[in-house]
Amino acid sequence: MPGVVRLDRQAVAAGTAPTSAEVVPPGEPRRRAAFRPDIEGLRGIAVLSVLAFHAAVPGPTGGYVGVDIFFVISGFLITGLLTGRPLGLWDFAARRARRILPAAATVLVATAAAGGALLDPLRGTDLAHDLIAAAGQFANWRFVGQQTDYLAAEHDPSPLQHFWSLGVENQFYLLWGVLLLGLARYLHGRRRTLAITLATLAVGGISLALCLRWTATSAPLAYFSTGSRLWEFAAGACAALAGSALAARTPGRAATGALRVLGWAGLAAVAASILLYDRTTPFPGAAALLPVLGTAALLLAAPSDRVVGGLLATRPLRAAGRLSYAWYLWHWPVLTIAQARYGQLPWTVLLALTAASALPAWLTMRLVEQPLRYGSSPAPRRGLAVGASALVIPLIAALTLGGGAVRALGGTADTPAVAPAGAVAGPALLAPGARVLGLTPSLARARQDFPPGKGCEIPLNADSSPRCLFGDEDSPDRIVLLGDSHAGQWISAGLKLAEQRHWALEVLVKPGCPLATLTVRNDVLGRTFDECDRWRENTLTRLTSGPKPRLVLMAGLNRYGSQEERTTGWTRTLDRLAALGAPLAYLGDTPMPGKDIPTCLAASDGRSDACFFPRDTAFERDPMLDGGLAARYGVHTLDLGPLLCPGSGPSCPAVLEGVVLYRDTGHITDTLARVLAPRLDKGLLGAP
Repeated sequence: MPGVVRLDRQAVAAGTAPTSAEVVPPGEPRRRAAFRPDIEGLRGIAVLSVLAFHAAVPGPTGGYVGVDIFFVISGFLITGLLTGRPLGLWDFAARRARRILPAAATVLVATAAAGGALLDPLRGTDLAHDLIAAAGQFANWRFVGQQTDYLAAEHDPSPLQHFWSLGVENQFYLLWGVLLLGLARYLHGRRRTLAITLATLAVGGISLALCLRWTATSAPLAYFSTGSRLWEFAAGACAALAGSALAARTPGRAATGALRVLGWAGLAAVAASILLYDRTTPFPGAAALLPVLGTAALLLAAPSDRVVGGLLATRPLRAAGRLSYAWYLWHWPVLTIAQARYGQLPWTVLLALTAASALPAWLTMRLVEQPLRYGSSPAPRRGLAVGASALVIPLIAALTLGGGAVRALGGTADTPAVAPAGAVAGPALLAPGARVLGLTPSLARARQDFPPGKGCEIPLNADSSPRCLFGDEDSPDRIVLLGDSHAGQWISAGLKLAEQRHWALEVLVKPGCPLATLTVRNDVLGRTFDECDRWRENTLTRLTSGPKPRLVLMAGLNRYGSQEERTTGWTRTLDRLAALGAPLAYLGDTPMPGKDIPTCLAASDGRSDACFFPRDTAFERDPMLDGGLAARYGVHTLDLGPLLCPGSGPSCPAVLEGVVLYRDTGHITDTLARVLAPRLDKGLLGAP
């Protein structure tokens, strides 16, 4: 469905485990950190859980928490590194660059090459933009912007979507390096340790509060943003600081026993979240506390319990842990490009592809990651040079891929679409004599062929619409366009009706919110869409208290709830609207392709017959059109379904008379809305 956020992740491993987090002032000798095989095994659990989740293996439905496990491990290790060794900021940055960027650059360049060879030009254009964001370490913010924009077309997941967490990780490294090394430079002894502890608790507390708030109000922001994830790194940092305090004294029998209980509780918490969570769990939010605190408990307690530590340090888990970073980088492009090319694949095939991606991951680890991490010069300038190269090379690949995609599409999205004249009535879409050469809008433009009302959109947590007027805004007469995003797609057509009469057009739309009075669940929020109920009530009250409109034009997605619930919901809403005394009109819902039409057309070189979609899934029974409600309340209806899906065959077209009908999986292009404006004028207002 439109607006559903795909919660896919990529985990990043970092560093070796310190023995403690005791702060060492600059100039003192560097201690060599002891190797922790249990942490390597914990990485293995994290990587295997996410791989299984992405491959849709039955069972570990909460495997996405592996990313959170990695975040906690990174916070633990980096805090130990920064507080336990006399590092300078440039030295630290060079270490991170050698550790992370070369392997990432290798995967980015390989993905660009595979995308150029196997993906259609539209997906290639998207991939080029994702490459720039991933190479620049801000992919998480790109996906925040994409997922929170309801006008954005719904696409298949990006082959680089998993790089969001790499962006979060590197942004954390920058913040933590500056913060901890700055405190180590200007404070000493216990004051330094106290300051680091307080800073960790402050950052973690603020971040957790943001996480809880944003999970309830903006799931993409909560999921992808750095601010809502810092507390997970801080939890690992707290475990490192607590481990330092424990290492400074000999624990008694009671303390050792408590640590063992803590270790088993942590293991149970991690296992429970992997096995019991699923895609419907509101996440991260409070649900993330279970895997995060469980991982922190394991990091703190595993060295004190040979059984728990031994379970984590088994050879298979350690082998997966060693390969974890490169395997994560490789597996997601393999899965997504394969499915973009061959369609949805069964989990058994996805699992085989995931296993096969271990080979390029192993080669990357042996030939790129390890040589540059351990074999290159330790001088900071060499490490920074390696990092700079690893940033520039993927950018060149992105520009090359993007340029080729633009040439293949024959233009850019900035080229405006010219709407041909539409027929006023009859079976033809265009007016007699109107012709379209090629496709309009162009394939490069189709996804961005939005209505002009983007400023009218309201976020999911909003419960009232802003003042949003078009046309003659000072006119006492107005048309009110009312509904969800399937109403918003008609803004240009409604504006044409208003302009011809010197009226205003008022837009009152809320994405994902039915105008019919029924409570729905929002998949982005992961809960009941209470804001929708409040918006509907506020909007109906607002119409009652304002001047009477010349026309209330209703439209919306006809797929909320059951048929009976829709009928009851519309009855309640129409009772309120009929009391206005204004003329009421209803536009039947447009067909639902259920697939990204511009991408399909691009993949088929513009052959529209390759993008037909089934008639039996394109429509739902509409109580306003078929249930007698319109006649009971005097609602003027217009059903454009027979025009957009003509005839009686099994399929509906994606292109009619050269006009691309849909800009994504379910919304019509703004070009089509403008073509249909004369038909709406005659069908709703009786224009000649």
